[in-house]
Amino acid sequence: MNNNQKLWSQNQQKLRFALASGNHQKTIDLFLGQHAVLHSAKIVRGKSWSYEDEIFEDATESTLRVIPKNGEHSIAWIIWHLARIEDVTMNNLIAGSQQIFDQDNWAKRLKVRIHHTGNAMDEDAVTSFSKKIDLDELRTYRLAVGRRTRSIVKRLKPHQLERKVHPKRIEQVLIENSVLEDAVEIVAYWSKRTIAGLLLMPPTRHNFLHLNEALRIKQKLQQ
Repeated sequence: MNNNQKLWSQNQQKLRFALASGNHQKTIDLFLGQHAVLHSAKIVRGKSWSYEDEIFEDATESTLRVIPKNGEHSIAWIIWHLARIEDVTMNNLIAGSQQIFDQDNWAKRLKVRIHHTGNAMDEDAVTSFSKKIDLDELRTYRLAVGRRTRSIVKRLKPHQLERKVHPKRIEQVLIENSVLEDAVEIVAYWSKRTIAGLLLMPPTRHNFLHLNEALRIKQKLQQ
């Protein structure tokens, strides 16, 4: 693990402690810092390191679209999965608002026929998906999701962090088929989390873990 990854992990622990201590402003500030690192540098002016940008730097199109031998995912799938998970959890579950994906004709722009998060897709489905998706629009979509997340989090009040997701919002995710039936356990997981718990997983740690995977794929395919 390089120094940037180590620093991110250390700051994630600080975020956990801030949430536990009830220090609201410190929590928000730490979250925004952790979140920014995991998105394109375009999300915050003057940011020194972007994990997403590191993944894409010098990566060939083949590297982004191919599933490595004995692997499960492509980098293209990972970026889609991260964007969709963050879009669903932050907008549907935390804000109670419409997903970014359901605005501005994103399905057509991305050249995709699926709406779900990508969980439980088999290898053939991931392979086909990875060949067709528009990679530039994918990054643009993820950036839009990230910017909305930051706007939502900045408006959160201290008492909201302790709340669990309202059941009607969980139901909406299922109604919209944002998660495949074979992966509904993830929806059950979300239903048990508080807003604070959701901030610790999808838009921060979940992103970090999958970007680690994406970096390993890149290194394996381009070694």
